[in-house]
Amino acid sequence: MTGDVFDPEQLSRCISCGFCLPACPTYAMTGDEASSPRGRITLMRALQDGSLPPDDATLAEQSSFCLGCRACEPVCPAGVEYGSLLEQWRVHQWRGRRRPPVARALMLLVEQRWLLRLSGLLRRAARGRATIPTPALTAPAGAATPTPTAPTPTAPAAVAGAAAPGGRGAQLMLGCVERGLFPSVSRAAQALAPELAVPTAQGCCGALHAHNGDLAGGERLAERLGADLPGTIVTTSGGCAAHLASVLGADRVRELSTWLAGRPTGTELRVDGRRARVALQDSCHLRNGLGVFAEPRALLRQVADYVELPSAAICCGAAGTYSLLRPKESRRILDAKLDEIEAAGVDLVVTVNPGCLRQLRTGLRRRRSAVRAVHLAELLARVQSPTPPA
Repeated sequence: MTGDVFDPEQLSRCISCGFCLPACPTYAMTGDEASSPRGRITLMRALQDGSLPPDDATLAEQSSFCLGCRACEPVCPAGVEYGSLLEQWRVHQWRGRRRPPVARALMLLVEQRWLLRLSGLLRRAARGRATIPTPALTAPAGAATPTPTAPTPTAPAAVAGAAAPGGRGAQLMLGCVERGLFPSVSRAAQALAPELAVPTAQGCCGALHAHNGDLAGGERLAERLGADLPGTIVTTSGGCAAHLASVLGADRVRELSTWLAGRPTGTELRVDGRRARVALQDSCHLRNGLGVFAEPRALLRQVADYVELPSAAICCGAAGTYSLLRPKESRRILDAKLDEIEAAGVDLVVTVNPGCLRQLRTGLRRRRSAVRAVHLAELLARVQSPTPPA
């Protein structure tokens, strides 16, 4: 009997009602009960009580095949915290050398603060610049080019370790992926919310560790970041926001759209003389873990014609490291998403998470699509210059 893998109280909540099945992307892909949240909880219980040996092949496959998107949680009448159970499962399944090599390498990388800072320097990460450059909204050849109708806002200089103006104590988290791949997102966020301080001595929030079988490491990194960024932490990554909130408390963490909610808007985004059509891809953990989904939509409706994608709340296949660990399944999920985006007739698809941005941008470029993927901060910085609240 294994016995100590899962929190018994969490594991006991599932009543096997099946409400989670229609919400699960991997169940929709396969129709296999074992690939659903209900089926995976059955496997978890079998591992817990010893009915299945720890090295069972189905346990290994299903703990890896799950996206971890947590879409099952909002529809569960019993309040099963499936995301927490999955993390506990991977602690057991991926212990030691059983952890996928790609995940191990990435986890080692993000623990090296000097490497994170170097990657930001190499990509001119957001550590305070005189102005924010034009975000990558230029369309490919033959496609419409979004044209801002307001001047690009000016970003203030960041001061390492400085307190936020006005005594609000709020600080912008730069993020690991964002610092290296999308530094313009942080620059845009700082331009939109100049009251945010941007300390340079920042490390990883630990979400990568928590989702890849190292819960203790994930909590340690989150607590360290919380100490480095006292007060309110504002992040442009939905996944990081959910993880930090689970460790530090929801009162310490704000995702950018919730920070900007209610601020005055600038002018609208126009494409070829008309109001731009934009769609949103939700961050799974932001929506399913923190319940944040209305705020980014409200902001987009103020500056463009918003188009709701039928599957906006369904995972795009990025899912943290999933697109690297299971690229075949990730692409199947993404392809269906891209079909829907292109059929919607939108100019831009907006994300609130850097992993989703990478996934959608890569897929759209591969298709040579006229639709562009941008982060919410980048889009808003093109058209807005909000006044910080008093």
